[in-house]
Amino acid sequence: MPWQAELPLGTTKPLAADETPRTIALGDRIVPYVLRRARRRTIGLSIDHRGLRVGAPRRASLLEVESLILHHSDWVAQKLDEWRSRRRPDALKIVDGARLPMLGESLEIRLALGSNRAIWNEHAAPILTLCLRSPSDAGRLLEKTLREKARRLFAERLVHYAERLTLTVPALALSAARTRWGSCSLKTGIRLNWRLIHFPLSIVDYVVAHELAHLREMNHSPRFWSIVGQLYPEYKAARDELKHLAAHCPHW
Repeated sequence: MPWQAELPLGTTKPLAADETPRTIALGDRIVPYVLRRARRRTIGLSIDHRGLRVGAPRRASLLEVESLILHHSDWVAQKLDEWRSRRRPDALKIVDGARLPMLGESLEIRLALGSNRAIWNEHAAPILTLCLRSPSDAGRLLEKTLREKARRLFAERLVHYAERLTLTVPALALSAARTRWGSCSLKTGIRLNWRLIHFPLSIVDYVVAHELAHLREMNHSPRFWSIVGQLYPEYKAARDELKHLAAHCPHW
């Protein structure tokens, strides 16, 4: 059977200085991947909309890296195929009466004339009224409003879980990464994707607990997952649910 060359899964940013594009033959397909060398102890594989990415210690040989990829070739092929079969949900049309998920509920959007401000009504079913100078401003105002709500909520949950680990509450920043829901740095603090606001609070709490646990263990070792479990015992179910919800996260 002829070699089958993989096509890129999606558009990507330019590679960083410590990233190298490579290819490897897995059965009858040639799979491109990005190799990133860093200060780490183990070789790790990950697959997202960009394709296969490999993180490796600086001392690891290319033979060791590619032996691990080959050892997990069935998993790599399966995950690449899953990403190719995913269909991103249609963009949300922000019209009067539109609905989108927010913290496990259905948020109704209403449009009115005004000076580009948002009015919340959360006494019953949540309603967000966007008072707009122009309909073309709806998307920007909706994102701005949800980001503000997300920041307040995430800050509260960070305080709650940081206290349980007797940690100083880290700095919080919001991100808009397409596939990454959180990240942690000992220097700069924690970044959380503002779009988590679309998911139930249980999912927000899982991601917060996950990132805070990295302040104790900057890896995904058994000790790390033990810390996550102390903070959020149902983390396995939440992790699986997040994977499902991520495929249906609204965008506009």
